[in-house]
Amino acid sequence: MRPLIRFGVAALAATAISGCASFQHRSQMTDFNTAYASGDYTTALQSMAFDIDSEKEVDTEAHLLEILHQAELYRLNGNFSKSAEYYDLAEQGMKYLDTENLAEESGETFMAVMINDSARDYEALMSEAVLVNTYKALAFLAEGNNEYARIEFNRADDRTRRAVDFFADEIAEQQEKLAEEAREAAEAEAASANAEDGESPQDSAANSALFARQSLQSEGLQQAVAGNYGEPSQWAVYSEFIVPASTYLNGLYFLANGAVSSDYDKAVDSLKRVAQMNEDSPQLLNDLALAEDLAAGRQRPEELKPQVWVVYENGLGPVLEEMRFDVPLLLFHGNQQAPAYTGIALPRYASRSAIPGHLIAITGEGTTAETEVLSDMGTVFQTEMKARFTGVLTRAVASAVVKAVIQNEASERFGLAGQLGSALLTAATTQADLRGWQALPDHWQVTRISRPQDGELTLAQDDGTTLGSVTIPDQPFTLVYVKRPSLQAPATVMTLDLQGASPGSMARLPAVPEKAEVSSASNPESGGNNQ
Repeated sequence: MRPLIRFGVAALAATAISGCASFQHRSQMTDFNTAYASGDYTTALQSMAFDIDSEKEVDTEAHLLEILHQAELYRLNGNFSKSAEYYDLAEQGMKYLDTENLAEESGETFMAVMINDSARDYEALMSEAVLVNTYKALAFLAEGNNEYARIEFNRADDRTRRAVDFFADEIAEQQEKLAEEAREAAEAEAASANAEDGESPQDSAANSALFARQSLQSEGLQQAVAGNYGEPSQWAVYSEFIVPASTYLNGLYFLANGAVSSDYDKAVDSLKRVAQMNEDSPQLLNDLALAEDLAAGRQRPEELKPQVWVVYENGLGPVLEEMRFDVPLLLFHGNQQAPAYTGIALPRYASRSAIPGHLIAITGEGTTAETEVLSDMGTVFQTEMKARFTGVLTRAVASAVVKAVIQNEASERFGLAGQLGSALLTAATTQADLRGWQALPDHWQVTRISRPQDGELTLAQDDGTTLGSVTIPDQPFTLVYVKRPSLQAPATVMTLDLQGASPGSMARLPAVPEKAEVSSASNPESGGNNQ
């Protein structure tokens, strides 16, 4: 049996498994989003449950997506130690961002080509990894664990700085791998006289890499992608990779923890990077000026009035949608190479919803401060997608080439039945990977205000609706972290000591009555196997 026919048979079995998993994933995400958008984080947590064998280690790569969602849901439910534990598990599942076994990587790439990217274990974005460290730092601050919070803020900053090199290396490795496979195909063509069973090299699996490489370089394919999907060079992205909210929180943390001059240097550097993205923002410029004054000794920390920052995670973050369209592939027909049009599927980010307006922080003395937009998650994702797009397109085109060759071979060897069977295989497996961490916001907003004299800070929407009040402890630097996915959900408000000297507090605003009873299977405090 010819190589690609054998691959096709293997792919048919894998497709059945992959299709079932894809359906289960869509159902799971529907259940999650229904509960999450309404603020029912206990039910959302339950929707992300998976079986755990107490005698075995958790397969963090296979369950990474569930673990990411669970970690953030534990944090929103106030179980900060469990949240940090699950964020640790998530980091274990993201080790490929630092290194990955070559055989494992090759095996997953093969599955992606033969089926689609969703056949691989979920691979988190670098921006998601940065937020893992940031959210874990906030969980440690909520517990009053400043030592561990510092470690996580440093890790988030380190990931951000290494991201540019990571993307460049990833693209170079993908291009080198494709070039190597194309060279192997060319060598096979030179040895065509020795092919067994009259099998010519253009029928071989190795040649698919050559066809894919040539197709990717063709002007026709580039025009088809630009016309149907859009030109990545025209996307609205940041000038460099950055998760502004993480970098901003990093700056605030080191501003508040300026034990040595290097801490203030970190604060200035982080806040400057964020301020340079939006030089018209008074809030960001004022925060940078405060950090510079502290670093230069123009402002003594003990002479500064207690400061309160309000950081507001607003709305539901972008999700991936599928774009399908035909592209010309350069394949051999007989002894001549000619374009053959076939479909590919690519993922593209689509916005969901945000809560209109801004928050207003109000003191008893009548002082107010309104939040302003810091950054949106869509631009962060687009910036990373632009860096990763070469790899995404390469795998999609390589997959289309292999399936097109399988169709040709199946048609030649098995006639109409082979043609129909391979066409069904192609239709079933031509799908974009639409998985993603869907507990992230549409955007972040920020503001700063001096601590109220009576310690009571009221939060209201700019349409006049009052959410409620939180008590600000008498401490130098306080972070009021607000997360609200929709108007149907209450705002989760965490009041944290930025110096981590004491545990934080959490409230739901507007206040909602607690459920009378929660089953042990879905209780976030439970350590059962369905976590």
